[in-house]
Amino acid sequence: GFALETENEEENAAGKLKKKNLDFIVLNSLNDSGAGFKSETNKIKILFKNGNIKTFDLKSKKEVAEDILNEIILLSNE
Repeated sequence: GFALETENEEENAAGKLKKKNLDFIVLNSLNDSGAGFKSETNKIKILFKNGNIKTFDLKSKKEVAEDILNEIILLSNE
């Protein structure tokens, strides 16, 4: 799942993760410089249902998509 948040970002994303019963949720913040819809880059965090959080650096949107796909592959191999 995906969560675009501007306030209480991790808390709100974690709530969506639980409510929707997801394996993980990708958190996008409009508060990060260089991230969002009007940019060629993005910065994400992935929150997992086990409580772990993985933070990624600012990257091209293509690289962000690759990071998300890699997490899907890792989960499917567990």
